[in-house]
Amino acid sequence: RDRAAVGVFTPQAAAIFVLTGIGLFYYFKSEKERIQEAKRQALASKKIGRAAVGGPFSLVTHDGKPFTEKDMLGKWSVMYFGFTNCPDICPAELDKMGAVVDEVAKRHGKDVELLPIFVSVDPARDDVQAMKKYVADFHPSVIGLTGSYPEVKATCKAYRVYFSSPPPPEGKPSLEQMDYLVDHSIYFYLMDPRGEFVEAFGKDSSVEKVADRLDEELARWKGYDVDKGEGPERLVVREYQKAS
Repeated sequence: RDRAAVGVFTPQAAAIFVLTGIGLFYYFKSEKERIQEAKRQALASKKIGRAAVGGPFSLVTHDGKPFTEKDMLGKWSVMYFGFTNCPDICPAELDKMGAVVDEVAKRHGKDVELLPIFVSVDPARDDVQAMKKYVADFHPSVIGLTGSYPEVKATCKAYRVYFSSPPPPEGKPSLEQMDYLVDHSIYFYLMDPRGEFVEAFGKDSSVEKVADRLDEELARWKGYDVDKGEGPERLVVREYQKAS
């Protein structure tokens, strides 16, 4: 009669049920903490692992005005290093950089200011006048930067840019001395409003890829946890598609 009243839920079964519940609770709690810690470490590694790109520099614009790394603070920037006598790659990359500026403006309007910067790695030929004439063929917001050979070399070193061009010849250069190509890195960099490096994009990177990457950084900048799918709807949809 007592067993029929109690059913199969005996004191022993109740004890096992409670102990199992407690065990599962602590297991899932420890698993959750482990996963969260792994995410924290991954995020810390991502931040620590950023390349040491950027630093102080002093050049002049295509309008002859001084320009340093401080002029980039408070704005998102894209930087490309090239030269005005480049036959095809530099013009294509500068066109793409201008298209990125337009795409960002289309997505964010005046809420996001993206500064496109073109740094010459050929100061012997790319003086202020040459830069002014050259950048006029591209996006109106592009800022062309040049300087002395030591200044350009120091800037390239700070931004981890490889280039191989002869130093300015002494005296009046001959036509042969001024007829050369410059070997250089084919990347443009995305820099955040603190002047810190975000990512480098090669010539195979599309306009949409660069703009999407900026969207991702904008979400983090505004305090969203992108790894949890937080952020603007456009970003969340893209991350979902990537995961699936």
